[in-house]
Amino acid sequence: MINLTPHAITIRTPDGTDITIPPSGIVARVSTTDKVVGTCPVTGAPIVRRVFGDVTGLPADGTPCIVSALVLSAVPGRAGVYAPDTGPTAIRNDAGQIVAVTRLVAA
Repeated sequence: MINLTPHAITIRTPDGTDITIPPSGIVARVSTTDKVVGTCPVTGAPIVRRVFGDVTGLPADGTPCIVSALVLSAVPGRAGVYAPDTGPTAIRNDAGQIVAVTRLVAA
């Protein structure tokens, strides 16, 4: 499995073993375009809709890989692409930082 994020990802297996997947040096990215769709009636701040564009950095051959949640959301249904599940099952230290995840999210 290739880690296409800039951070090491530690996955805690059901038996309690930690497997750390170091960053590969390649970071998968998705381009975005923002379109102004309105103005906040309270603050006057613009409200935008973000549209995903091209994704770069993914292996063409379907090799399993870990990407950011943003990249994952831009490739719905693509096999072999996963993001760390940083929700309530993630393991955090006393400062609230994630030290391991117990699950991956599929595209």
